[in-house]
Formats: sequence, C-alpha cells, structure tokens
Amino acid sequence: MDLGIKGKIAVVTACSSGLGNAVAHALAAEGAKLVLFARSEDVLRKTAADIESRHHVQALAVAGDMRSEADVKRMVAAMQEKFGAPDILVLSTGRPPIPMREVLDETDAARWEEAYRVQLWGAVLVTRNIVPLMLPRGWGRVISITSATVKQPMIKHGLSTVFRAGVTAYMKHLANEVAARGITVNTVCPASIATANLTSSYDMTERAKRIPLRRVGRPEELAATVTFLASEQAGFITGASLHVDGGMVASLY
Repeated sequence: MDLGIKGKIAVVTACSSGLGNAVAHALAAEGAKLVLFARSEDVLRKTAADIESRHHVQALAVAGDMRSEADVKRMVAAMQEKFGAPDILVLSTGRPPIPMREVLDETDAARWEEAYRVQLWGAVLVTRNIVPLMLPRGWGRVISITSATVKQPMIKHGLSTVFRAGVTAYMKHLANEVAARGITVNTVCPASIATANLTSSYDMTERAKRIPLRRVGRPEELAATVTFLASEQAGFITGASLHVDGGMVASLY
C-alpha cells in the first residue's frame, strides 16, 4: 500500500531512541523527509545519518528541549530554511520522574512540575509552533504518543496519567478546531512496548501474562500505527485515541 507521504516533511520529537526513533525510521521508510528534535545532539546526529543511509531520504537533526520555546522556535527556523513548511508532526515525550510512586506519596512539587513540563507543556509548545504552518496548505497530520494509562490508570503511574490525559484533551480540542482545514489530530496509547527503558525496568515475562496477546509489543508495531495515521488513507480519522496495547485496556472504549 502506498501511504502517500513520500516527500512529505515530518517532525518527530524525542526521537534519538525508543518509540520516537522507531517512528522516525518508519516514516523515512515511506519516503518522508525528517526533522529530528531531541536533546542529545551526538545521538541525534547519528540517528539522522542512519536514517539517510538506510532510507535514502533527507534528515535534519536539531538538538533542543521541547520545554524551551526558544529551542522549539530554533528548530522551526532550521526546518523552514531546509525544507519549508511541515506536513506531519509526531509528538513523543520523555518519561515522568523516576522512581514512580503512588499518588499520595507524590508530595514533591518539583516532580509534578517536571512531569507537567516534560509530558504536557512540551507537547503544547511544539504543537502551537508547528500546526499554524500547516494551515495555509490545507493538509496536515498530528499524532501524539501518550499511554494506555489515560484509558486504564496503572499503579504508581499518576504523574504519567495526569499529564498524558491532559495531552489527550488538548489534542481532542485541536482536532475539532482544525479539522475543517484538512488537518487530522489523533493520539496513540501504547502499553508494554519493548523499548530499552521498559525492558531494563520490568520483567517482560511477567508483564506479558497481563496482556491478552500474551506478549509485549514491538516498537515497530507502534511505529506502523503512527505511520498509518500520518497517511493519506487515514484522512477520515481524527480526534481518536487508539490503543496499541495487545488488548490490555479492559474498557469498551
């Protein structure tokens, strides 16, 4: 299937590793040009070089922090200078503060502030600097990677759930506001995807027992879902929150 995004300009945040990295490679494999935005400059440049070598597309690496509007604006300026206006935005974010705690034990205001800025405010900053550039073109795709915890809260995930639920609400409002301009906005809600962070923190065999498919997911499976939502074929899907969790979320919706 031709997804219709060859030559499109895709911005991917927090993409030097993990889910964001998998998404960047999946979009590049479909022929999209990449703008890579993350904090680790050395790793990000290696990622860009790897993408260009493997997928034969252009990849621009811009090191910066999603929480800094100055960094976000610098990324946007570099993108416009090299490629012009964006077509696709994929918002991946960092983890909440570690160690994770039960909500009544979350008494440190600094941890709440960090979780808010990493997971919600950074996504808002990038979105409000990117989406206005899509509006004159009448076409765009915004996909935010949140978590299945926004549908089924997990123990000791309060700092993650609260602010990722905020991202979900923000994206739903945005979806309604820009739909008539040809821009779709969706979220994907992963759980138990075998990134390095997850496999280093949990017993994957035990985790798989709680999943109806009886296995954890692969980053490539999450990336394929995001890439489909970025496609021409997904043009009638907007305002959705799609589980990518092997059936873990027990609710009907």
